[in-house]
Amino acid sequence: MTEAFVGGGQHPSCGICPSRRLPLGEFDVIDRPSRDCPFDPADGYRYTAAGVPVCVHPEKVGLPPGRYKSEGTPFTVELELPDSAAELDAYLYGVMHGAAPGVLQLLIERAAQEIPRAFPEVDVLRTLRRALN
Repeated sequence: MTEAFVGGGQHPSCGICPSRRLPLGEFDVIDRPSRDCPFDPADGYRYTAAGVPVCVHPEKVGLPPGRYKSEGTPFTVELELPDSAAELDAYLYGVMHGAAPGVLQLLIERAAQEIPRAFPEVDVLRTLRRALN
């Protein structure tokens, strides 16, 4: 059995979101409900015309809009680091604690790459530990 992108009941994604039953890459994400992806009352999901399940709340699921299943859009994680190292812990805490479990590892990897470039004086490991606690 494949692991759902979002697990557990504490995540802000909708209870009927395809991210709760499918892994990343097996559903699309669009920016809002649309007639192009109608609600199917038979099972409570939205689908594209091709039958691909769709999430319509990217901010809740922690993914940018993308046609991950229907077009094979690759998933990438972007961080918008703050201007000051003093704001880094709070920013990372918010981003990482609001991320879906399927994205957390990608966020950690991206942060480990970008923090030294933006803030060479910052101890990346300590900063990530603080953000994840």
